[in-house]
Amino acid sequence: MPSKDQSLKDRLDGNELDLSMSSLTKIPIKDLAALPKATVIDFSCNELTSLPDTFCTLKHLVKIDLSKNNLTELPQKIGNLEKLQHLDLLGNQIQTLPMSFFKLKNLKWLDLKDNPLNEQLKKIAGDCLDDKQCKECAREVVGYMRVVQSEHERVKQIRLKEEREREAAKAAEENKQREQKKKQKQAEKDRKRKEYEARQAALKEEELQAQQNVEEDEGIQKQNSYQTEPMKPLTVSPCYIMFLFTFMVAIVAVLVGGFFYCQQHGNIPACHDINFRAEQVTRTFHYFFAK
Repeated sequence: MPSKDQSLKDRLDGNELDLSMSSLTKIPIKDLAALPKATVIDFSCNELTSLPDTFCTLKHLVKIDLSKNNLTELPQKIGNLEKLQHLDLLGNQIQTLPMSFFKLKNLKWLDLKDNPLNEQLKKIAGDCLDDKQCKECAREVVGYMRVVQSEHERVKQIRLKEEREREAAKAAEENKQREQKKKQKQAEKDRKRKEYEARQAALKEEELQAQQNVEEDEGIQKQNSYQTEPMKPLTVSPCYIMFLFTFMVAIVAVLVGGFFYCQQHGNIPACHDINFRAEQVTRTFHYFFAK
């Protein structure tokens, strides 16, 4: 009994592989990937409801017939089938096409009849009643999907821009709040520093005032001690009195001798001075002994 791979190879006719009316519910991706020569595949009249994402890895496909299945959508990366030229989707349940459909730049033929397409896509696709209309459908739909993708990208960019702006505004607000908190902390720190400096200045002023008060009190006490201290009586030593008396007697003797000498020799100029000194000594003795 031949294997499944051999069965597919047996069905291969040149580059065409007919898998129509095979009751397929899934597409044998691995088996098809092993047949790169099969560029034209007919999957019509099966029971397919969806295509796996790996279907988009069959980039060698040029013509695909998926008509009369129950497909509700195509894989999101259908645009990766860059070599695809012919796509038949007649009689499925497709409403919209994936965004990547605009990448099918080589698509020349497309049939979307008998699908519950949305109104805009149905209008763009047309009736597809003949080969010419199917070719026009391929061109119009690819162009339409390109516009849709462009609009989608534009909206996406606008949303991204708005999101960035919201994030920037949020970051700016957070930064503003951080700056405000920072300023508040700095202001509180400055206030506490000023209060501390004011307290220190007040304490220093109090210390200076206390020191001044102490110095003033000491000055008043010293002044009071000077005023209350009694004057000590002046005492003269007997030896000093004897010396002074002897000295005065000697001076008097000299003056008296000079006085008598000048009485006899009155014309000498020095005698005038001696007489003057003798009178001073006489007044001094008189004052001293009078006390």
